Amino acid sequence: MTETISHTSVGTGKKEHSIILRIFAQLFSVLFHPIFIPTYVVAFLVSFHPSYFAGFSAGLKLRILLITILNTAFFPAFSVGIMRGLNFIKSVMLPTQQDRIGPYLAVMIFYFWAARVFFKFEPTLDPIMPSFMTGVFLTSIAALLLNIFFKISMHAMGCGGMIGILLVIMNSNSMLMTWPLAAALLITGLVCSSRLIVSDHAGKEIYTGLLAGVVCQLIAAFAVL
Repeated sequence: MTETISHTSVGTGKKEHSIILRIFAQLFSVLFHPIFIPTYVVAFLVSFHPSYFAGFSAGLKLRILLITILNTAFFPAFSVGIMRGLNFIKSVMLPTQQDRIGPYLAVMIFYFWAARVFFKFEPTLDPIMPSFMTGVFLTSIAALLLNIFFKISMHAMGCGGMIGILLVIMNSNSMLMTWPLAAALLITGLVCSSRLIVSDHAGKEIYTGLLAGVVCQLIAAFAVL
């Protein structure tokens, strides 16, 4: 038994973790899946930012949130489900680089459309919204390109984008960002650690994804704001 465990650990390069730790790691991986991150960010801005949505009715705020949910969560998830049903991909978990090509192309379309919709809201809507969604779109492009070389962590890219947009907001001095940024860093640490525990990602795939997510948001802010 000992020989089997040792062989498994050496062969995979992964440390053995307790079942409880793996359950929590899987939970964080699901709760903070990258398709949910844009919704979380927009929900935070709509609910807590003091000026971006000042004067907006509850109905208009809900409309903005629904646009985000449909284009960044529902349609991407629906597309992956369709691809799995047609056997274009092996699993909805997207375990291989090849499986990720189709979903990346699909989300690029939906993210581009979301950015375009938010641009059409201007000048009523603060430019931070089209900037953020443009950053999400750029992140999907980066994911597709980097996927050629290695299976970059989508979770890490999502968390990097979350940190990136909060850094942009902090730089604008429009809101005290101490607790939101601290919460984002905590979530990022938990999610990235979880991916190292329950996925087959190597450290460089996590760190590169995190960096790419931040950089794409900064590029978008430079171009849009």
